[in-house]
Parts: sequence; C-alpha cells; structure tokens
Amino acid sequence: MTVGLPGTFGFLLFPDFPMACLSAAIEPLRAANEISGKKVFHWQLIAEREGPIMSSAGVQFSPDVTLENCKNIETIFILSMPNAQFENQKSGYARLRWLDRVGVTLGGFSGGVFPLARSGVMQGHQSSVHWCYEAAFKSEFPNITVIDTLVMFENRRITASGSGAVFDVMLSQISTYLGNDIMAEVACWFQHPLVRDCGVAQKVPVRHTASTKDSLPKAIRDAISLFEQHIEDPIRIADAAAIVGLSERHFERMFKLETGHSPLRFYRNLRLEKVRQRVLHTSDSLTEIAVSTGFEKSGLMTKYYAQEFGLKPREERKNMSTFRQMSVNRQAVS
Repeated sequence: MTVGLPGTFGFLLFPDFPMACLSAAIEPLRAANEISGKKVFHWQLIAEREGPIMSSAGVQFSPDVTLENCKNIETIFILSMPNAQFENQKSGYARLRWLDRVGVTLGGFSGGVFPLARSGVMQGHQSSVHWCYEAAFKSEFPNITVIDTLVMFENRRITASGSGAVFDVMLSQISTYLGNDIMAEVACWFQHPLVRDCGVAQKVPVRHTASTKDSLPKAIRDAISLFEQHIEDPIRIADAAAIVGLSERHFERMFKLETGHSPLRFYRNLRLEKVRQRVLHTSDSLTEIAVSTGFEKSGLMTKYYAQEFGLKPREERKNMSTFRQMSVNRQAVS
C-alpha cells in the first residue's frame, strides 16, 4: 500500500460510533470542496467487515471498504465508543500497526482514542482524551500521557476530544491545503468559531451548577485543579485553602458560594465522577477503583456513589452491560 494523496481521509467506524463526530469531520471537507470549486478532499467510510454499521444515534451507514482492503489513504481516524474492540483483535490491531509503518497518519475521535491506544501505536505519544473518559483511559493506559486540550497533533497522530474538536481538526486540514481564507469561510458557513489550536483546554462542567470550570474565580479553579491532582491521595481542605492563599473559613464560604457545595462535598463528588467513569468504561474491580480514588473501603465508596447517582456501582455497570448487549443485538439484526 502507498500513502494516498494529500487530503484523502478514511473514517474507521465501530458499532455505536458517535455520529456527531463523523458529521463534524465530513461536512467541513464537503463545504471546502464546494467553496474552492475543486475536489481537493476525498474520504471513505471504513469498517472491519462488510455490511451496514449503526451509529450511536441508531442511524445506519454503509462502509465503502473494509479495513483490510483500504488503500491510498493519507489519514485514518477511528470513531468508536471506549469499549470498542475488533471482532478479530489480532488482525485488526495488526492492520493498524502496519498502516502506521507504511506512513499513514492515524487518529482517534472521542472514544476512538481507546482502540487507537489498544493497537499500540500511541506509545510515546500524547493524547487528547474527552474529560468524561479521562479516568477510564488513564486506568487502561497508564503509560500514555493524557492532556486536557481539545485536540492534539503530534508526529502523525491526531486526537480530538469531541465533535466540536473534530470540526477544529478539519478546519486545520482545510487551512493547510486551501489556505486560511477558505478555512474562515467554511467556519462561517457552519457558524463555528475559527479554528482553535492545540493549546485550548476542554470546557468541563462544574457538577450541579450552570458553570464551567474556566468561568470560576481563580482561587476556586486552582483549588479544583488541586483536587484533580489528588484523586488517589486526597489533600486536606485546610491545605488546599493555604495553597490558594485563603483562610480555611474564607475558602469554604467562597467555594460554596461559587459551586453550591462545600469543598469537602465537592471534592468527594469529583472523586465519585472518576469512579463512575471507571465503573462504566473499564472492568476494574470495585476494590481497585476505591483504592485509586481515595476511598478507604469499597463499601464506603458504594454508599456515596448510590447517594450521588441513584444506583450502586454494580447496578449501573450491569445496566450499561445490558444496554451494550442490546446494541450488539441491534447491529446483528441490521
């Protein structure tokens, strides 16, 4: 296989792939071709095997080619849920490694970074990982550096955290091949902000508020960052207050005013969010999860988890397993 001409993209789809990411990737390319009056960009939908494949929205797509038979493609992006696996794992992951060896650029959108990492091609690279998958990704791939930016371009690797970030990736490609004028017009067609670079951080919601982390006062942002750095080894609230330059009393008042929760409650819920990511997207035992998220006992973690999310971890994991099996059955019927 030879690497395809510049501007040839393949989108490797797994069952339940995020349809928003596919649309965010293809539509700006289509618009760029139309605006420029030239068919600069070409794309193909790829799957492991022939036959229709269903997106997370329940909409079916017909791949153009199988992964084994794809050729003349410059860049392949993987679109999937975090739990995605090849039906034939040995040959599927080997194919991705071979594509890397022959010079194809590889990338992952949203949950697609998981199978990308499972193939082994992300060793020595950094990856943008969506904030809602971060804990699960770090658990499965502790040797891969995770960054909290929207996108990451690095040595024939491109990762994007979500569909908005995917649009940024494609605007960047349009800028490279057709220039900034066409890129700006494409962005305006879709009323999308002009391309954001690799250094822009993801927007992360503050639970139970209508705010995002970056909208909070600096002292509160810094405290939350401290909490995020000390998931496994919780830091004392008094120590966090001192580090951000506030008295403990003033810190607690200010924190509750901005977030609606005491620092202690907020910190515990933050750790529970990391627990939930791993309950839903890994097979780690509850004991392993409890220890790595700062809970002395899994029973205590389960108690707080049920209070916060309405279900015990085992119940929610079982529900997710049932949901995924229903999706598998739906794919089989299609």
